[in-house]
Amino acid sequence: ADRDAARKLHEEANLPFVEVFVDVPLAVAEQRDPKGLYKKAREGLIKNFTGIDDPYEAPEHPEIHLNTHEQSVEECVSTIVAYLKQKQIVA
Repeated sequence: ADRDAARKLHEEANLPFVEVFVDVPLAVAEQRDPKGLYKKAREGLIKNFTGIDDPYEAPEHPEIHLNTHEQSVEECVSTIVAYLKQKQIVA
């Protein structure tokens, strides 16, 4: 519902909306966590943490889908920039 609301606000303002799904397995996200938030969530110190005790709903039809566990940062950035250029959002 939040994503739909954001998309609608952009459409009403005649602004482009680009949903980017930064996809990564939970185990990889936990390994990358520099602040230890996932560990704290698993210990019950943080409540309603997305992916641990609060559900995560992947977007159904994102404009861009990045598999960050399979792509480098440079590849992800290139994918986004190429999309923005293709849609003439940036030059």
